[in-house]
Amino acid sequence: MSVPVAFNDIGKAAKDLLAKDYPVGGVKLEVKTTAPNGVTFKVNGQRDNKSGVIVGDLETKYANKANGIAFTENWTTANQLNGKVELENNLAKGLKLELLTSLLPSSNEKGAKINATYKKPNVHTVATLDVFKTNFSVNSVVGQEGFLLGGEVAYNVLDGKISRYSAAAGYTTAEYAVAVHATNNLTNFAASYYHRVNSDLEASGKAAWDSKNASNAVALEVGAKLKLDSSAFVKGKIANSGVLGVAYTQALRPGVKVNLGAAIDTTRLGENAHKIGLSFTLEN
Repeated sequence: MSVPVAFNDIGKAAKDLLAKDYPVGGVKLEVKTTAPNGVTFKVNGQRDNKSGVIVGDLETKYANKANGIAFTENWTTANQLNGKVELENNLAKGLKLELLTSLLPSSNEKGAKINATYKKPNVHTVATLDVFKTNFSVNSVVGQEGFLLGGEVAYNVLDGKISRYSAAAGYTTAEYAVAVHATNNLTNFAASYYHRVNSDLEASGKAAWDSKNASNAVALEVGAKLKLDSSAFVKGKIANSGVLGVAYTQALRPGVKVNLGAAIDTTRLGENAHKIGLSFTLEN
C-alpha cells in the first residue's frame, strides 16, 4: 500500500502542465551548486519587464539524510531573513516536523510556523500552526487504489471560529488523473484532468467556477506538452479569456537549461497587452 499525495498536491499533474515552464513577464536566473559535503547553494534573480525592478535571494541548505535533519537559510534583496529546520523520522516513523521563521529587520516584522506531516499507507496528514497569527490548519487525504479524498480546515484561535474549509477528490492512474476541488468555504469549484497520451505527448484541462461571481461564468483552460527529443520540449495552452500561452524549454548541456515563454492576448492583438519572458537555470 502506498502513501497518498498531500492535500495541496491533488490534481498537481494538471496544475503543473498548465502553470509551470511559462516564464512570462520577466527574465529569471537560477544558479544551483552543491559542495562535496552536501551543502547546497541556490541564487535566484528576476527582473520584471514592466517595472524594471530586480529581486532575488540567496539560499543555503544543509541536509543530513542519515539522521533526518536539514537546515535552510534564505536572505532576500528585501532584506528578509528566512530559516527552516526539518526533522524527519526522528520522533516517530512517518512524522516530519518543520519550523519556519522569518524576520524583516526594517519593520521588525516576525513570523513563525510549525508544520507537522504524518504519512503512512493510505493516509497523508499535514497540520500547521502560525505562531504569531494564532491560526491553526489541518488537512488530510485518504487514498485507496488510485482514489483520493481529502479535506482541509483552518481555525482562528483568537476568534475561536473556523476561518476556512475546503474539500477535494481525485482518481489517479499511470495514464491519466482527474480531480475536483471545492475551496474558499465551498464557494469556488474546479475540475481538472491530466492525460499522458503517449511517451512524448501530455494533455491537460481545467474548469473553474466562483459561485459568488455575479457573472456566473466558468473559466476554461486547456494545454499540452510535446517532447521534441531527450533535451527539449514545447508547451502550449489557451484559456477562454483569449490568452494564449506558448513555451519552449531546451537543455543546452547537462546542468544548463533555458526556458522561453510568451502570453498573447488574442482579443487585443494590436495592443501592448502581450508578455514574454526568459529563464536560465545553471546547476552543477
